[in-house]
Amino acid sequence: QVQLVESGGDLVQAGDSLRLSCAASGRTLSTYGLGWFRQAPGKEREFVAGIKWSGDGTLYADSVKGRFTISRDNAENTVSLQMNSLKPEDTAVYYCAADRLRYRSSPIATSKAYNYWGQGTQVTVSS
Repeated sequence: QVQLVESGGDLVQAGDSLRLSCAASGRTLSTYGLGWFRQAPGKEREFVAGIKWSGDGTLYADSVKGRFTISRDNAENTVSLQMNSLKPEDTAVYYCAADRLRYRSSPIATSKAYNYWGQGTQVTVSS
């Protein structure tokens, strides 16, 4: 059974940076795509960023493109999300997730493609 544990959430001010991390245990995820999603109060969960199993392909939501960077360390079984120039609208619970398929050719934004999820970490950006 795969377990994903996020960390790094915090209360920050607009314009600040924050780095989220997600550690996987129970199985190596080096052959699975990984993604970050977020859910704000009263809103549906939305895709933020995804990274190919090999690390050489990434995908971002338009709302975070140019500000957020996803990366992975297959040796450590971790995925990270570097968030710069944070805005109040980035406030949400952030979740990491693992793709249900191995060796997918490119990252995917559809939540149904992911079958392992962490419990989430809260990011709050004050104006």
